[in-house]
Amino acid sequence: MHNNDFHDIRHSFAHVLAAAVVKFFPDAKLGVGPVVENGCYYDFLLPRPLTPEDLPKIEKEMKKIIGRNLPFEREEKSLEEALAFFGKQPFKIDLINDIQKYGKTIFKEIQEMKFGESDQRKTEYPRTTKKIPTISTYKIGDFIDLCRGGHIANTKELNPDAFKIEKISGAYWRGDQKREQMQRIYVVAFAAKEDIDTYLWQQEEAKKRDHRVLGEKLKLFTFAPEVGPGLPLWLPNGTIIRDQIEAYAKEVEKEWGYQRVSTPHIAKEDLYKMSGHIPYYRDSMYPPMKLDDGDYYLKAMNCPHTHMIYRSQKHSYRELPIRYAEYGAVYRYELSGTLAGLLRVRGFTQNDAHIYCTEDQAEEEFLNVMKLHEYWYKKVFGIKDFYMRLSLPSKDKTKYADIPEGWRKAVEIIRKAMKRSKLPYVEAEGEAAFYGPKVDFQIKSVVGREEAASTNQLDFLATERFGLTYIDADGKEKPVYVIHRAPLGSHERFVAFLIEHYAGAFPLWLAPVQVAVLPIGKSHKAYARQVKKALEQENIRTVLRDDNETIGKKIRECELQKIPYLLIVGDKEKSKKTVSVRMQGRGDAGAMKLGKFLKKTAQKIEKKK
Repeated sequence: MHNNDFHDIRHSFAHVLAAAVVKFFPDAKLGVGPVVENGCYYDFLLPRPLTPEDLPKIEKEMKKIIGRNLPFEREEKSLEEALAFFGKQPFKIDLINDIQKYGKTIFKEIQEMKFGESDQRKTEYPRTTKKIPTISTYKIGDFIDLCRGGHIANTKELNPDAFKIEKISGAYWRGDQKREQMQRIYVVAFAAKEDIDTYLWQQEEAKKRDHRVLGEKLKLFTFAPEVGPGLPLWLPNGTIIRDQIEAYAKEVEKEWGYQRVSTPHIAKEDLYKMSGHIPYYRDSMYPPMKLDDGDYYLKAMNCPHTHMIYRSQKHSYRELPIRYAEYGAVYRYELSGTLAGLLRVRGFTQNDAHIYCTEDQAEEEFLNVMKLHEYWYKKVFGIKDFYMRLSLPSKDKTKYADIPEGWRKAVEIIRKAMKRSKLPYVEAEGEAAFYGPKVDFQIKSVVGREEAASTNQLDFLATERFGLTYIDADGKEKPVYVIHRAPLGSHERFVAFLIEHYAGAFPLWLAPVQVAVLPIGKSHKAYARQVKKALEQENIRTVLRDDNETIGKKIRECELQKIPYLLIVGDKEKSKKTVSVRMQGRGDAGAMKLGKFLKKTAQKIEKKK
């Protein structure tokens, strides 16, 4: 099914929802009903608050409307006719007046995508001098709504088993707290029943997999008010995960031709003025520290520091490309209301790197960056659902570096590399960095949560601001191209994603504890200690549960800790030098010679199985 068809299905569900609500509340004042991810919503001003008991009744009425096989009929009304028809609908009158003032562009924005932002952005729209001849409406049965479309042809195209009212929330008209507070009804809607079944399973599963809940249960990280919001403290188990990812990243990056560098956590204001982050980025940086030789800032990004490493010496074309990699700690002042566990924090560590290359090398280098992402997501972490998002500048050029030719070349290079990669991608206007277009890798977990895992940019501004050059074959000084890349993003966000993706049951190589040894009774403790020692000699992270609890309780507690392998030892295992293996999520795997288990497990860990 095409995206437009899916949009039309969800948009049509919004009208069916409104028609059903009006059936119960004939005097309802109607707001808007745009399509959102996985469904739609509609805003209403009603004579009383909705209750949970109302929702099944509204759903039942929606199914009745769908079952009547009603066509969606478009009608055009003159301005006078529209104002008269919607005379008792003040919010529709408000929209019609805006259409007349600003044209149908704002109508599209209000009704489809960014309704809450429209009032704040009206200044961007010049008042139209062109008369809007007609106002479009859509009719199903007796219900008529102001709407630009599109819709399906008939309600019979909607699946009555593929939607559900998900929740109710409050919403101010036009996103303005000084205006009326309305009731917003959210509907999730799909084309097929199996799709909504999957979605509802994902929603329930997501609650169980919340990284904040699992992070506490598995003792991975914590926060302390004395330290400050958004500044995570990594516990031993979480630190193991961080260290394992970082160690493997360093190994992989070495194979891919990267050199490691390290930069300080603070720098003088002069550096960030040179980079252009001041004034463009100042609001996201911590306030300056005033010292005797000037103002210093906590590092909000690694790139200016790395550029200073590159320019510390002259470089020949023979050296390029140069790839500098760093796990760099950065600090950004995020508003406290936006902080969310590890997903949005104020201090984090980035899997950062900067590539300095010639213009001729830029496309190939960017392509290799994309291949590196594919390697990490598909091969290492088993993430199958991901795509690229190319962010381009908006029409307001004051927000971006004024180098038209630089933008043109950068976009051309990135597009070519993206096409060659054969990975899926979309384009979005208005989300570029001030110094160049960027490519975000969006990844989805098994429960449907989508995160921007990594941001990658082709930067032509750094060359000019920092004087980054190389000596070509003719001895002339030429500007380099700079690629910013971070396949694993930040430790914090990526680990949060993995916690939820794996439901806390990490792959063997990543698991904080890889094996637990469980003696059945007191007489088996000595052999259990031998097993533990043999595992540790193979660098397998092991715990010994030799407390006096029952074997059943030990198994339950270790399984709750998501330990991949439990080795149970009793009389039989002790006499035969074996272990009884129990695997996370799979149960008993039978007895195995200890030596064989050691060899197989060590190989799995080494191969990141």
